[in-house]
Amino acid sequence: MYFEFDIEGGDFSKAGYASSQLKKILKQLVGDHKIVKRTVVALYEAEVNVVAHAFSGKVIINIDTDKIEIQVNDKGPGISDIQLAMKEGYSTASEKVREMGFGAGMGLSNIKNNSDEFYLSSEVGLGTKLTIIAYLVKE
Repeated sequence: MYFEFDIEGGDFSKAGYASSQLKKILKQLVGDHKIVKRTVVALYEAEVNVVAHAFSGKVIINIDTDKIEIQVNDKGPGISDIQLAMKEGYSTASEKVREMGFGAGMGLSNIKNNSDEFYLSSEVGLGTKLTIIAYLVKE
């Protein structure tokens, strides 16, 4: 199964739309509610990061018999120091974003902690690419 969702930077009213849709789909397909919860949390955090930091983004979801693969690609300022950005509590969110209750610096670590595999790359001035993989069958 394949799904695509667009994300508009700055539009917090629609942050979480893709993760909400994914939750509905996975509840029908996946028996393990823990996998559903972890995957939805990871995608929600990724969506909020795009809304808070980028101009636009796209979520691409592929679900097959053994895994869920989610790609979140954005066009934005990029991340200059991924290692620093991965530290819990580190944030480059604007004051406006923080006033809305976002930007605590937990997004990337929450994504990683809720993924079976996590890949992040970024080019300053171009954007960021994130891959989240959740396995449906544990070996």
